[in-house]
Amino acid sequence: MPKARALDFGQAFYLTTDFSQAAKWAKTTVLRRGEGVATVSSYLIDEAKLAKLQWLKFDGPTAEWLRFVSRNRIEDKDDSEADVISGPVANDNTMPVLNLFFKGAYTEGEALQRLLPQRLRDQFAFKTELAISCLSFKEAVAV
Repeated sequence: MPKARALDFGQAFYLTTDFSQAAKWAKTTVLRRGEGVATVSSYLIDEAKLAKLQWLKFDGPTAEWLRFVSRNRIEDKDDSEADVISGPVANDNTMPVLNLFFKGAYTEGEALQRLLPQRLRDQFAFKTELAISCLSFKEAVAV
């Protein structure tokens, strides 16, 4: 079995509030697999149930976010016990900066300075079955 890809917040069911970001993820997944139809699925969230879960929230590209993403992407080490993790997504625009940071070419401060002006989209990683149980399928749209 192939090793799972190292993702920003570790292995999880990922969602975003940005339709264009979701469409891009769907298209990238189809290209990577070489089959399927790029589809964006929408979900309703039981916010009362979700509010009772353990969250790890990153409000922007902070030093803590950068360190957490680094651990997950480089070491594939998800050491959080959160049910849901939310924060900026390391996308195609941010990856050159992050890769240079991972290689030691940028300090933490330099990397964050380069990331702050970017329009970073959001992502939500639903890490546990309990978190996923807060979602109910709404619709799917081919993109």
